[in-house]
Amino acid sequence: MEDEMFEQLKYVLNQLVTWIAAGAMVFGGVVPYIPQYRDIRRTQNAEGFSTYVCLVLLVANILRILFRFGHYFETPLLWQSIVMIATMLIMLNLCTNVRVATELQTKRRSFTATVSKDEEIKVPKKLFLDFEWSHFWSWSRFVDYMQCVVAFTLLVAYITYLMLDSSVFVETLGFLAVFTEAMLGTPQLYCNYQNKSTEGMSIKMVMMWTSGDTFKTGYFLLTEAPVQFWTCGLLQVGVDIAILFQVYYYSRYPQKPVSHTVSHTTSTKAL
Repeated sequence: MEDEMFEQLKYVLNQLVTWIAAGAMVFGGVVPYIPQYRDIRRTQNAEGFSTYVCLVLLVANILRILFRFGHYFETPLLWQSIVMIATMLIMLNLCTNVRVATELQTKRRSFTATVSKDEEIKVPKKLFLDFEWSHFWSWSRFVDYMQCVVAFTLLVAYITYLMLDSSVFVETLGFLAVFTEAMLGTPQLYCNYQNKSTEGMSIKMVMMWTSGDTFKTGYFLLTEAPVQFWTCGLLQVGVDIAILFQVYYYSRYPQKPVSHTVSHTTSTKAL
């Protein structure tokens, strides 16, 4: 009798741990962006956050969802991708609105290069595919980012549909998905290097990246996820540590004067 009760208790605890771990996987990835979102909204300054982070995560999670059609993996990882895509679109919307509101006398740029009649600067009307590569992912309207994301999704989905019977293609798709996500921190790493500072970047966000990626990599190993997942997870943790080193280095050896426009951000307080 006691053995039966012990087994039941053990089963309940295992189920509880599984649910908590699954919930952490689904929503844990978006938590680091909450302090960054609040900082940008409060200061109305998005300079310290690289929108290429959003690009990397959008591409990675779209590819991961398509990978599941050819190689099944756990449902929590699927929901994680869906939630992350929604979060990145919210971040893009905020950054676009802030950038347009704060930049004065800038030429409007769009993916479709369509200009309204009310604009003072007259720009020749362009077709959907006649966008300027020099302005890629630096457009002035959120709808242009949406158009780009939808176009990319449809294109890759069509290719995946045609190549779904090829195991080589499917495994390559999975590798590209997780490898792209592993490169998540590189746009922020480069942005910090270019600015010679980590001003405007939420240190809380990077700390949460590191802890979340460490947990995620452990989850991949314990659940025996495809090898692409945990291998690139280790690489992602390495990039996070490199960004944390930048925080230490640029705070100890400042490369430029502190900017007053971002002096009230969470990152500067932490420094």
